[in-house]
Amino acid sequence: MTRLIAIFFAIALAGPMAAQDRYVGYYYPEVTSEETFDRVVRASRGAGKAVRIDFVNVLTSAQLDAPESPRFVFFAKGENSGTLILTALDDDVFATLYRARAIMAQMTVAVRQGGFFQQEELQYVATFYDLLQLMQFDELVISDGRTWTHKVTFQR
Repeated sequence: MTRLIAIFFAIALAGPMAAQDRYVGYYYPEVTSEETFDRVVRASRGAGKAVRIDFVNVLTSAQLDAPESPRFVFFAKGENSGTLILTALDDDVFATLYRARAIMAQMTVAVRQGGFFQQEELQYVATFYDLLQLMQFDELVISDGRTWTHKVTFQR
C-alpha cells in the first residue's frame, strides 16, 4: 500500500515538475544552484514580451557585430519570454559560477551607462539583475552548458 501511494505521488508530481524544467537537458543541464533576487520595488510599465525579445535581439546583435566570436549566447524562452537563458559556448568563459557572475557584473557597467538608468537616477545602484527585474523577466538561467546551471528567480 505504501509503495502504491509513493507511485501515485511520483506520477502526480511528474507533470508539474516536467513542465517547470522543460528546458533541462535541451538548453542546459540540471539546475545545480538557485537564488532569489529582490531589490527593485517597481517594474517598468512598458515591459512586456516584445521588450524582452528586443533586449535579447540587441544583445545578440552586439555580440555578432563584435570582431570576436561570441563566447556565450542569450535567448528568451517560456511563457511570454519570461526566462532569459545565458549559456556558455566554450569551456572557459563560465568555468565557474563566479566567472559567470563576473560577466553579469561587466554587463552592469553597460547597463548603468544607458539613458533609462540615468533618467531614473539608478546608475550608481542598479545592476544587470535590476534591469532584468525591471523588464519583468521571471528568471535568469546561467549555464556553462556542460555541468552546472544556476537559476535566479526575480521577485515581483
